Parts: sequence; structure tokens; C-alpha cells
Amino acid sequence: MDNLHIGQHISRQFNEELEEVRSKVLFMGGIVEQQLANAVKALVSGKASLAREVIKSDRRVNSLELEIDEECTRIVARRQPAATDLRLVMTVIKTINDLERIGDEAKRVAKMSQEELDGVLSEHVREEFSHMGELVRDMLRNVLDAFARTDVDAAVEVVKADKKVDRKYKGIIKQLIERMSSDPDAVPTAINILWAARSIERMGDRCQNIAEYVIYMVLGMDVRHISLDDVLAEIEAQSV
Repeated sequence: MDNLHIGQHISRQFNEELEEVRSKVLFMGGIVEQQLANAVKALVSGKASLAREVIKSDRRVNSLELEIDEECTRIVARRQPAATDLRLVMTVIKTINDLERIGDEAKRVAKMSQEELDGVLSEHVREEFSHMGELVRDMLRNVLDAFARTDVDAAVEVVKADKKVDRKYKGIIKQLIERMSSDPDAVPTAINILWAARSIERMGDRCQNIAEYVIYMVLGMDVRHISLDDVLAEIEAQSV
């Protein structure tokens, strides 16, 4: 699939503004990716320092969202971008919202890690959490790369990857339900772990959202609420 290239505009400054916005999105994404990694490590290892780092960096993520959003608003008001450029700006606005939400979920997981979980968070569950976290981190890394390269094929792979995260999430839930059934005293702690798993699963959903925005940015197709098979069929039709 051919990548999208930002065309040369009459105003060189307009080009620079668009590139600066794209760069800031990737910078924000890098911070969020580290938040995600640290949050999962904090949960699995119990390291309070990692949890504090996640919570601390949340302010920076929130600040970047506001900063980028304001820049996009100025671009729309001053430049009145059309077609491809307008899709880029709209994609940026939606993407930073989802990145901020991923940061919020990471902070939630970090706070959960500060609870006493050792009695219920077995070694096997820790391994499952670690694996699910890696899957989601890969999704985030890959979707940011797809955004940077305007790569539809890479975005589609991210959409596919979300199914793996969903399967891992269901497996963890099953284990926690079995533990709660056999040990009623473990219910409060197991529920905390369940909510942490839910947060990681939601991060994967947010990555899928961003992948769909990338497809929209490149092809002008809104593939939200469309099955993966239909999305692939639509992309194939456009590439003919």
C-alpha cells in the first residue's frame, strides 16, 4: 500500500507546522509507551518507584494533549486545510485523545500495583499480565510507527493484534474467577487485579482506535464499527 506523503504547500511554514504536530504526537506516544511498560512492570514486580513514575508522568501527557490540540485548532483556523491535510489534523486530534486515555489507564494500573496483591497475584497470573502488557505495548509501538509512516498495512496488523489481547484478557479473567470461587477471602484483591487487567485490555482497544484513524488519514475511509473482514475488503477495493 502506497504511503501518504504530505504535499508541498505554497507556504513552507504550513509544512513545518504539520511536521511539528506529527513529531509532537510521536513524542507524546513515546511517553505513553513508557507509562504502559512501567505500569505493567509495577504490577508484576510490585516496585513502588515504577508506579510513582507512571503517576508523575501523567501530567506531562495531559499537558501535551492540550498543547497539540491547541496547535491543531490554530492550523484549522488559520490555514483552512483541505482534503489530505484536514484528515491529518483530524487524525492527530483523535489520536492524542486516545493516547491520553491510555496514559490514564496506565496510571490506574500503577495505583492498583500499590495495593497488597501477593496473596492472589500468583506467578502464573503475573506471567500472563506481563505477556498481555507486552502485546499491548507492541500494538502501541506499531501503531505509532504506522502513524509516522502513514502505513495502512501496518495499521491493519494492529487491528488484528487486538484479538490476541482479548484472548489473553479472557484467560486472566477465567483464572481470577476460579480463584474467587475457591477462596472467598481473595475476592476483594482479585477484583482489584481484574480491574487492572481490564485497564490493560482497554489500552489495546485504544491502540486499535488509533490504527483505524491512520486508515482514515491515508484512505479517507471511516472503518469504525466495521468488521475486520469488511475493512480488508474495502482496502483491497481501493487498492485496485
